[in-house]
Amino acid sequence: MGLERQKEIGVEAISAVVVDCAYRLHVETGPGLFESVYEVVLARMLEGEGLAVARQVPIPIEWKGMRFDEGFKVDIVVEDKFLIELKSVEKLAPVHGKQLLTYLRLRKLPLGLLINFGAATFKEGVRRVVNHHVETAGSKLDLHGRK
Repeated sequence: MGLERQKEIGVEAISAVVVDCAYRLHVETGPGLFESVYEVVLARMLEGEGLAVARQVPIPIEWKGMRFDEGFKVDIVVEDKFLIELKSVEKLAPVHGKQLLTYLRLRKLPLGLLINFGAATFKEGVRRVVNHHVETAGSKLDLHGRK
């Protein structure tokens, strides 16, 4: 059952599909696998939902007029507008969120997900990272306990 292809898939719709796939992956495999395993399986699941997915996408940096193509690599880019950074650690550190925010700023994108498959529960391991994003629809997963 794939995502119905539309002219323009919004970042909130992408986020909902990513959360659903990542949740199923976390429940079915549990913590303990290498990050690279979660990456390849999640990418394949998202492709199965009809989304365009790229893995290990370089994010160039510019500094003082110089461009460095080997600056950073983001784990997964969906539809060329949504970033996913994966971890498989016991607990996320503040630097992990800053890393994804840096990637979003460099790509000039509004929204991404930081997903830690090493956490005991999916809810503990997933964080929305926002770069000047205005929500257009409710998120499928409320990560901040708001009503």
